[in-house]
Amino acid sequence: MEKSFTVKSELIEIEKIRIFLEETLKDLDLSEEVYYLIELSLLEMCINIVRYAYPEEKGDIVLKIWEQDEKIFFEIRDWGIPFDPRKTPEPDIEEMVNQGQTGGLGIFLSRQLMNGFEYRRENNQNILIMHKRIEEIKASDSI
Repeated sequence: MEKSFTVKSELIEIEKIRIFLEETLKDLDLSEEVYYLIELSLLEMCINIVRYAYPEEKGDIVLKIWEQDEKIFFEIRDWGIPFDPRKTPEPDIEEMVNQGQTGGLGIFLSRQLMNGFEYRRENNQNILIMHKRIEEIKASDSI
Protein backbone atom coordinates (compact mmCIF):
# COMPACT_ATOMS: atom_id res chain seq x y z
CA MET A 1 0.00 0.00 0.00
CA GLU A 2 1.25 3.45 -0.94
CA LYS A 3 -1.09 6.37 -1.44
CA SER A 4 -0.57 10.11 -1.89
CA PHE A 5 -2.95 13.03 -1.63
CA THR A 6 -2.55 16.79 -2.15
CA VAL A 7 -4.69 19.54 -0.63
CA LYS A 8 -4.52 23.31 -0.34
CA SER A 9 -3.38 24.67 3.01
CA GLU A 10 -6.83 25.78 4.11
CA LEU A 11 -8.78 24.68 7.19
CA ILE A 12 -11.70 23.62 5.02
CA GLU A 13 -9.41 20.98 3.46
CA ILE A 14 -8.85 19.20 6.79
CA GLU A 15 -12.01 17.16 6.27
CA LYS A 16 -10.57 15.88 2.96
CA ILE A 17 -7.44 14.80 4.83
CA ARG A 18 -9.59 12.97 7.37
CA ILE A 19 -11.45 11.13 4.57
CA PHE A 20 -8.18 10.24 2.80
CA LEU A 21 -6.79 8.83 6.04
CA GLU A 22 -9.92 6.80 6.73
CA GLU A 23 -9.99 5.36 3.22
CA THR A 24 -6.28 4.53 3.28
CA LEU A 25 -6.30 2.83 6.68
CA LYS A 26 -9.66 1.03 6.47
CA ASP A 27 -8.14 -2.35 5.60
CA LEU A 28 -5.70 -2.38 8.54
CA ASP A 29 -8.33 -3.46 11.08
CA LEU A 30 -7.34 -0.80 13.61
CA SER A 31 -9.14 -0.35 16.88
CA GLU A 32 -11.12 2.85 17.15
CA GLU A 33 -8.70 4.17 19.79
CA VAL A 34 -5.57 3.51 17.71
CA TYR A 35 -7.16 5.02 14.62
CA TYR A 36 -8.07 8.14 16.62
CA LEU A 37 -4.49 8.56 17.90
CA ILE A 38 -3.09 8.30 14.39
CA GLU A 39 -5.71 10.71 13.06
CA LEU A 40 -5.02 13.16 15.87
CA SER A 41 -1.28 13.12 15.17
CA LEU A 42 -1.67 13.64 11.44
CA LEU A 43 -4.35 16.31 11.66
CA GLU A 44 -2.51 18.28 14.34
CA MET A 45 0.53 18.55 12.09
CA CYS A 46 -1.56 19.50 9.04
CA ILE A 47 -3.47 22.15 10.97
CA ASN A 48 -0.16 23.68 12.07
CA ILE A 49 0.91 23.85 8.42
CA VAL A 50 -2.37 25.54 7.48
CA ARG A 51 -2.00 28.10 10.27
CA TYR A 52 1.70 28.90 10.11
CA ALA A 53 3.58 27.60 7.05
CA TYR A 54 2.14 29.96 4.44
CA PRO A 55 1.65 33.43 5.98
CA GLU A 56 1.39 35.33 2.67
CA GLU A 57 -0.63 33.02 0.45
CA LYS A 58 -1.89 29.47 0.57
CA GLY A 59 0.21 26.57 -0.66
CA ASP A 60 -0.04 22.82 -0.91
CA ILE A 61 0.19 20.01 1.62
CA VAL A 62 1.13 16.61 0.25
CA LEU A 63 0.39 13.50 2.30
CA LYS A 64 1.81 10.09 1.59
CA ILE A 65 1.06 6.89 3.49
CA TRP A 66 2.86 3.59 3.02
CA GLU A 67 3.81 0.37 4.79
CA GLN A 68 7.41 -0.76 5.09
CA ASP A 69 9.40 -2.94 7.50
CA GLU A 70 6.36 -3.69 9.71
CA LYS A 71 5.61 0.04 10.10
CA ILE A 72 3.09 2.40 8.62
CA PHE A 73 4.59 5.73 7.55
CA PHE A 74 2.93 9.12 7.24
CA GLU A 75 4.80 11.74 5.25
CA ILE A 76 3.66 15.36 5.23
CA ARG A 77 5.29 17.83 2.82
CA ASP A 78 4.83 21.56 2.41
CA TRP A 79 6.71 24.40 0.73
CA GLY A 80 6.13 26.88 3.53
CA ILE A 81 8.40 28.56 6.04
CA PRO A 82 11.15 26.21 7.24
CA PHE A 83 10.09 24.69 10.55
CA ASP A 84 11.52 21.71 12.40
CA PRO A 85 8.86 20.49 14.87
CA ARG A 86 11.44 18.35 16.69
CA LYS A 87 13.00 21.54 18.03
CA THR A 88 9.81 22.68 19.73
CA PRO A 89 10.39 22.46 23.48
CA GLU A 90 8.16 20.21 25.53
CA PRO A 91 5.36 22.28 27.04
CA ASP A 92 5.03 22.88 30.76
CA ILE A 93 1.56 21.39 31.04
CA GLU A 94 1.11 22.42 34.67
CA GLU A 95 1.93 26.03 33.78
CA MET A 96 -0.45 25.91 30.83
CA VAL A 97 -3.26 24.67 33.07
CA ASN A 98 -2.51 27.30 35.71
CA GLN A 99 -2.68 30.05 33.08
CA GLY A 100 -5.79 28.62 31.44
CA GLN A 101 -3.92 28.32 28.14
CA THR A 102 -5.58 26.33 25.40
CA GLY A 103 -3.71 24.97 22.42
CA GLY A 104 0.00 24.50 22.01
CA LEU A 105 0.05 20.73 22.55
CA GLY A 106 -0.31 19.45 18.97
CA ILE A 107 3.36 18.87 18.19
CA PHE A 108 4.01 17.46 21.65
CA LEU A 109 1.11 15.01 21.29
CA SER A 110 2.16 13.94 17.81
CA ARG A 111 5.70 13.22 18.99
CA GLN A 112 4.37 11.19 21.93
CA LEU A 113 1.76 9.21 19.99
CA MET A 114 3.97 8.07 17.13
CA ASN A 115 6.93 5.68 17.33
CA GLY A 116 9.02 7.78 14.96
CA PHE A 117 9.09 11.50 14.24
CA GLU A 118 11.65 12.72 11.69
CA TYR A 119 12.10 16.01 9.87
CA ARG A 120 14.26 17.34 7.08
CA ARG A 121 14.31 20.38 4.82
CA GLU A 122 14.97 19.44 1.20
CA ASN A 123 14.38 21.31 -2.10
CA ASN A 124 12.54 24.12 -0.27
CA GLN A 125 10.20 21.59 1.33
CA ASN A 126 9.45 20.75 4.94
CA ILE A 127 9.29 16.95 5.08
CA LEU A 128 7.91 15.35 8.22
CA ILE A 129 7.81 11.57 8.45
CA MET A 130 6.03 9.90 11.34
CA HIS A 131 5.56 6.19 11.77
CA LYS A 132 3.74 3.68 13.92
CA ARG A 133 4.70 0.02 14.32
CA ILE A 134 2.07 -2.23 12.76
CA GLU A 135 2.40 -4.85 15.50
CA GLU A 136 1.52 -2.14 18.01
CA ILE A 137 -1.53 -0.87 16.18
CA LYS A 138 -2.91 -4.34 15.45
CA ALA A 139 -2.30 -5.68 18.95
CA SER A 140 -3.89 -2.76 20.76
CA ASP A 141 -7.46 -3.29 21.81
CA SER A 142 -7.38 -0.44 24.28
CA ILE A 143 -5.16 2.39 25.35
